[in-house]
Amino acid sequence: MALTLQQLRYLVAVADCRSITAAAAAVYVAQPALSRAVQALERDLDVALVTRKGRGVELTCEGARVVRLARTVLDAVDAIEDIGAAHGGGAREKLCVVATPTLAIDLAAELLPAFTARHPAVDVQLVQRSSREALVECVTGGAAELGLVDLPVDQQLSSHHLQEREVVLVSPSGSGLPDPLPLRRLDGLPMVLPTRGTGRRTELESMFSRLGVRPVAALEVDERLAWVASVLGGHGSLVWYRDMASRTFGSRAEVRSFRPALLRPVGIVHARSPLSRPARSFLAQARRTAPVREPSR
Repeated sequence: MALTLQQLRYLVAVADCRSITAAAAAVYVAQPALSRAVQALERDLDVALVTRKGRGVELTCEGARVVRLARTVLDAVDAIEDIGAAHGGGAREKLCVVATPTLAIDLAAELLPAFTARHPAVDVQLVQRSSREALVECVTGGAAELGLVDLPVDQQLSSHHLQEREVVLVSPSGSGLPDPLPLRRLDGLPMVLPTRGTGRRTELESMFSRLGVRPVAALEVDERLAWVASVLGGHGSLVWYRDMASRTFGSRAEVRSFRPALLRPVGIVHARSPLSRPARSFLAQARRTAPVREPSR
């Protein structure tokens, strides 16, 4: 048996993307070549690692175990390469990551410290863009190699799903609204909304249209501090992420789920071209914090 790092990287990509086609695109290899590599790994191990499910694939129980071990091996290889980079005497490696203001807080608080602790030889620059559109432009234009953003984004970028975040309603104290809130109750509800024409407002309007509701714009503003002040001032309710709302408002406002629950995928995006070694390592670090996709037993 002669396992290769390439085989392990391909299998991990399949696990992350849940699709042979998407995995091949993520590691910049032809789909037949990736399929052959995974099949060769299955022959070497004499065990099935993936199984077809609709248009995608999922890990078998044995496949999930191999992926966990493969991540450990690939992390160790990255750590060894970091030792060489730190003592090579050359220029330090650099990585630029862009995020929207809300997600930048999570990035600074969670991903960056964990990454820099494991990769001290890499200088990471975090930049913020005020909208998803500006973030996408930053990545496609090459100003940043990676972006942390709400999904989905423009198809010209490769995206890697990390987690689902709950979208909730934040209301002034004493609103008297039920918890959880039926989505139909958004109809006629005074709300604090982004200004018209912005990407976030367009997304909200699209959601309201699908739900068949028409909230009332009590205030239209794009500054997040103004959102908070408006809710605390009793002007209207705000749609936000639960973790951000709880951290920002505490007990000063009412935070309630929707019924049915609203979840928004968050992930990392990059141009459809090979990533630098620091970017690959950062993506692997981010995936370690994401929920593990295990097969049902």
